[in-house]
Amino acid sequence: MALHLKLCLSPLKPQIVPTNPQLSQTFNSPPIPNKWNINVEEQMCSALIKPRDLSSKYHTKVVKHELRSVGENSLKGLCMIDAMQRLNIDYHFQQEIETFLTTQYVTNSSAWKHDDLHETSLHFRLLRQQGHFQSPEVFNKFKNKEEKFNPKLSENINGMINLFEASQLSIAGEDILDEAEEFSMKILKEKLVHLNNHEAMFVRRTLENPFHKNLPIFTARNNCLGHLYGTNTWFDSLKEVAKLDFSLLQCLHQREIVQISKWWRELDLNNELPYARNQPLKWYMWSLACLTDPNLSEERVELTKPISLIYIIDDIFDIYNGTIEELTLFTEAVSRWDINTAMEQLPDYMKTCFRVLYDLTNEISFKVYQRHGWDPIDSLKMTWESLCKAFLVEAKWFGSGKLPSAEEYLKNGIISSGVHILLVHIFFLLGKGLTKENVERIHKIPPIISSPATILRLWDDLGNAEDENQDGIDGSYVSCLMMDHPDYCTKRARDDVMTKISDAWKNLNQECLFDSHFHKTFTKASLNLARMVPLMYSYDDNNSLPGLEGLLHSLLFEK
Repeated sequence: MALHLKLCLSPLKPQIVPTNPQLSQTFNSPPIPNKWNINVEEQMCSALIKPRDLSSKYHTKVVKHELRSVGENSLKGLCMIDAMQRLNIDYHFQQEIETFLTTQYVTNSSAWKHDDLHETSLHFRLLRQQGHFQSPEVFNKFKNKEEKFNPKLSENINGMINLFEASQLSIAGEDILDEAEEFSMKILKEKLVHLNNHEAMFVRRTLENPFHKNLPIFTARNNCLGHLYGTNTWFDSLKEVAKLDFSLLQCLHQREIVQISKWWRELDLNNELPYARNQPLKWYMWSLACLTDPNLSEERVELTKPISLIYIIDDIFDIYNGTIEELTLFTEAVSRWDINTAMEQLPDYMKTCFRVLYDLTNEISFKVYQRHGWDPIDSLKMTWESLCKAFLVEAKWFGSGKLPSAEEYLKNGIISSGVHILLVHIFFLLGKGLTKENVERIHKIPPIISSPATILRLWDDLGNAEDENQDGIDGSYVSCLMMDHPDYCTKRARDDVMTKISDAWKNLNQECLFDSHFHKTFTKASLNLARMVPLMYSYDDNNSLPGLEGLLHSLLFEK
């Protein structure tokens, strides 16, 4: 039901080891394979590399000076910003990037000077990403008399790449960007066999993971940018910044894992609920994906804690084979938020979970109040109540064997995905844009929350692999859709789901790029959550996630 992920990693440091299988024999429920935990030692911190940052500061100054000095050479500035973003070091240059792109927007908003497809597409994408609205009509100049994109454009490979990248920032009603995506994708696929290895690798990765829908933090080391920018001195400086930056971030993220592991061990919840998932590294990955700013270390650690409870509560509804009566009691206890009554009425395994939920929510609320002067306890209680109610609805559906309509399923599935729990906690932990009006908007689950939740729910349902702890009885949007439309074949239903995911992305783009209610840090977290979803659900034939596992190993442990 919730934010599912299975990691089957080879031994690393921190080491990932199987939980004791003998625990499964003490319960009547079926054993749970492949539960993973992290064992880390506090001494790991002292063993980490602590590189000096003198070289990084020098190269950063060089790049800042060069970006400030580009003058009329807009393409050079655009390429520099593109490289910064792909190397995941753009946060060092935010002021310079904002100044350059604002100038570009003001000087070129009414009369686009670019006749080159590469420059036009890059200009369009970077300005939209920065929140400056650019009309897609700028691409009309690249159409022929038949109102189709000119086939002659196919010879401009960089132009095709950037046209495809630009098309990913479309919002509802922008048909020309849909045409641009279809045209550029077709051309790039056809050109693959004619490109050299470096170019082909870059094109293939672009088609599979376009920049706007990708997480640079995970792919910065594998971006294949050398053939694009390798002969420029500014690119050499950027690579030096990225190299040292990576080592420093690796140390930071490993320290965060140590903190989370210590918290999880002290909580001892996995011993009291041995059938629940025991995967703090997995839960941390969501926090790391959503909050990429190095300065948000404490927020990442705090966010991982409620994420763990999404999984634990999901397991109580799915795995412990509790009766509908017991699950109703737990949901009512969360609604009342009365620890004394809960301890009297709930079964023992539910008491443990509720106590942890109660204490953790009050602890986070107190920290938010101390930092930002706002007590979010009512909002957090409300989100947990809605999650449990959504879980209970699904338990009743699947327990009875009667599937709901696709519309009913998705409406409830947006809540049971757990996305709103994660984003509401992020909203309060960040403390930016914390107004009464925005808190009321959050309660209504606006598109900034429902869009990534839709993407997650539908991606999850498209997956062929069952989650490691599930019995395959969760139903899916595809199943409900085929029940609603008996004439649908599986392919037709899956195509409809992909269209719905595309529409959800357009809604999310609208919110992230042009909505002014929420702070950019929060909308970026929502965007990053959606970007993380494909990595979490790209299972192979062995029910593993090789893509995510490889990126995780590279990000945290490779030198």
